[in-house]
Amino acid sequence: MDLGYLVNPAVFLVETLFGLYIFAVLLRFLLQWTGADYYNPISQFLVKVTHPPLRLLRRFIPAMGRIDTASLVLMLVLQTVASYLVFLLQGAAAVSVAALAVWSVHDLLDLVFNIFFFCIIARALLSWFGRMPYHPAASLLTSLTEPLLRLSRRLLPPAGGLDFSPLLPLIGIQLARMLILPPLQHLAALLN
Repeated sequence: MDLGYLVNPAVFLVETLFGLYIFAVLLRFLLQWTGADYYNPISQFLVKVTHPPLRLLRRFIPAMGRIDTASLVLMLVLQTVASYLVFLLQGAAAVSVAALAVWSVHDLLDLVFNIFFFCIIARALLSWFGRMPYHPAASLLTSLTEPLLRLSRRLLPPAGGLDFSPLLPLIGIQLARMLILPPLQHLAALLN
């Protein structure tokens, strides 16, 4: 019996399970980096979920200022393992370590771009509803997006009661995506 039909579900499971955990580690890293409220319930959930492997890694990998290098290493390792498993499941004969590393950096950068893009859109949508009662997710959205929006407001101040400041970061994110990700794809293909 041909079991080829199991490849897609297996790839889906690998990408989903690894992707969810990488997303949690990346969110923890970004929230820590932007100085978000540590006692926010969502922050506390992310800390509890990601603490065991990070506690172990921090014994060997010190932070560099405000940058939690242990989180970066964990994300890179998890993304590399996930990419390798997907390539194996799809029947790739051999994938070089260098190509896997570049693909992993590509995928992590793509995730960072997506997080900031959708957080800015969500924050803009929430602003249409005026002052809402405190919600943990809204607080974290503000913490993540405010550095970009503050800079954008300096360049594009509100006019006539309308705040167009989300446009500049959204355009910048899309431009960065177009300028950074294709060369990484090309480099990964060359290294393989």
